[in-house]
Amino acid sequence: MDRLSEIKTRLEKSFSPIRLEVIDDSDQHKGHAGSRDGAGHYTVIIQANCFNDATLIASHRMIYDALNDLIPKEIHALKIKIQKG
Repeated sequence: MDRLSEIKTRLEKSFSPIRLEVIDDSDQHKGHAGSRDGAGHYTVIIQANCFNDATLIASHRMIYDALNDLIPKEIHALKIKIQKG
């Protein structure tokens, strides 16, 4: 499974999102530290009911927990945009 699909699958399994978009921004960061080693830069746009009562920091922590073992070897940078469900 490619990295983008792995991220999407994990987030779908963890949060059952109403909306999920995972964008590979790695091309915008060529030569950047971390990407030199093959790790990618991604943007996650996610809307899920579980974020409705959570603070922004708590929501980000939940996402990082779901992807934790991919950081920093597979994911160098992650931009998260939370939308309330």
